Amino acid sequence: MAVTDKSEKDNKDLFAAYTEDSIRSLDWREHIRLRPGMYIGKLGDGTSMDDGIYILIKEVVDNCIDEHTMGFGKQVDIKVSEHSVTVRDYGRGIPLGKVVDVVSKINTGAKYDSKAFQKSVGLNGVGTKAVNALSSYFKVTAIRDGRMKVAEFERGVLTKEHKEAPTNESNGTLVTFTPDDTVFKNYHYIPEFLENQIWNYCFLNAGLTINFNGQKYISKNGLLDLLQRKTNADDLRYPIIHLKGEDIEIALTHENQYGEEYYSFVNGQHTTQGGTHLAAFREAFVKTVRDFYKKDYDATDIRASICAAISVRVQEPVFESQTKTKLGSLTVFENGPSMKAFVLDFLSKHLDDYLHRNPTVAEAMKKRIEQSERERKELAGIKKLANERAKKANLHNRKLRDCRFHLNDELTGKEKIEQEARRLDTVIFITEGDSASGSITKSRNVETQAVFSLRGKPLNSFGLTKKIVYENEEFNLLQHALNIEEGLEGLRYNKIVVATDADVDGMHIRLLLLTFFLQFFPDLVKNGHVYILETPLFRVRNKQETIYCYSEEEKQKAVKKLGSKPEITRFKGLGEISPQEFGRFIGEDMKVEPIILSKDVHIQKLLEYYMGKNTQTRQEFIISNLRYEKDLVAE
Repeated sequence: MAVTDKSEKDNKDLFAAYTEDSIRSLDWREHIRLRPGMYIGKLGDGTSMDDGIYILIKEVVDNCIDEHTMGFGKQVDIKVSEHSVTVRDYGRGIPLGKVVDVVSKINTGAKYDSKAFQKSVGLNGVGTKAVNALSSYFKVTAIRDGRMKVAEFERGVLTKEHKEAPTNESNGTLVTFTPDDTVFKNYHYIPEFLENQIWNYCFLNAGLTINFNGQKYISKNGLLDLLQRKTNADDLRYPIIHLKGEDIEIALTHENQYGEEYYSFVNGQHTTQGGTHLAAFREAFVKTVRDFYKKDYDATDIRASICAAISVRVQEPVFESQTKTKLGSLTVFENGPSMKAFVLDFLSKHLDDYLHRNPTVAEAMKKRIEQSERERKELAGIKKLANERAKKANLHNRKLRDCRFHLNDELTGKEKIEQEARRLDTVIFITEGDSASGSITKSRNVETQAVFSLRGKPLNSFGLTKKIVYENEEFNLLQHALNIEEGLEGLRYNKIVVATDADVDGMHIRLLLLTFFLQFFPDLVKNGHVYILETPLFRVRNKQETIYCYSEEEKQKAVKKLGSKPEITRFKGLGEISPQEFGRFIGEDMKVEPIILSKDVHIQKLLEYYMGKNTQTRQEFIISNLRYEKDLVAE
């Protein structure tokens, strides 16, 4: 192809600019701050349980847990204030001569010495460095045998190295840090997410005491306690089965709800994306059940409504990303077997023995499996027709405006890590009405944000069977858009954001959608994927400044600040917000409220309370939860 003179000149200029000065070497601190996603996943503001501010805490606490696992220290103290975090363990303490190196030199740490740290979870010399580089203030204190060493940093830069000094304190390490608010913008910690993180450490380290903000956390029974906390006794088809062996622990039961619910861990790390150990469990459980009952049940029937937790400990685990949320396929046990063979051998012996010793449990499990089998067969015909309708609808309608991001399973190394960080940013907005969906569609980030448009109010699905998911066109298309028909493994978007007006109708639509998710896909909510979009109720402006307000109180402050009768606009619906303005509210500073279920929540009772026949209760709930009730009265 011919090149014009202008293009040729441009190319020459481009190459001319490519000199030695174009080559830049980043030091460890600059690289972490430039590419934080490679080290801590996504940044976020704290509204997701996998946001960076929680990963920072995890990286520091992981080192404490590794000490405990090695037999040093039975207690960890954690304090989290609005923006500051302090973590103290009572292990051996960092060797005093290496305190600065351990927190500021990449590839420096004890995890490389397999004799000192067997089956550890720390980031092999990266974790505390990432915390240091991404904190506006970072202080580490090491205490060993009556001596202490302190070093202080700002954004990874050493600001003060104290001389060694005598002390009467117990051995261990104390770390204090403040996340950098230029990196983590408008962040805040959500107590439920922190508590969940603390409990996981306790469940995986039975006997360890964690003092968190003045409250003591301890577990005596490991994963049995975890499942008891995650389930409701009234929903269990049989008592929780708890099995423990060398380097493996499993707890499982079947419930009445739909879906499969798993909690998987490797060396104390919560692998939220699963991996080879979870895949091995799912497969081994099916084979063990088939062999016990001597019947070739369908795998989906065996696993339907299961709630299970699995924890394994391996030497030198291979993870698919730096944040260690998914165990890789190369991981094997030190005595040689693959993960698949190891888990199958354990279950085929211990679960089989348990079922033989507990015939009542075995009979209850069989009834649950056969109930799922009947339900699946009843759905088979309508499911096929619904899938065909969904394919046709996806070709011709405009209900879903998808994003461009798609997983590429062929990526490896650095590209795979960066892809995982982008995946965590994927969002689908579920909205109602052409004007609202139009505004979001025009202002969204097409790379990672999708929009699903509802047609009117969704059906109240409370008390209905899963058959309605396929019979109702809205639900069927939404299920296919999310790609959750076969479970969460295929979930297309990390965040499902319900975007409705802040009025009675909008609140009602929220409740109807939450009913749909809790009734048929409760694991979406339990795993922290469902959110409510918060958009401003008011715009207050004068010629110099515009302030968006999310409450009456914020509006009053804005009016006071701007003075001299500023222009006040009340947004009564999402459709009234222009696409140009909407871009502000679904971009980097997007405000969302996560849907969090407390441990005491009984899903069916909750749904019956708000979505059953007690309409007066529901109306009172809707009205009391409107962000601006005065307008409702005025209307």
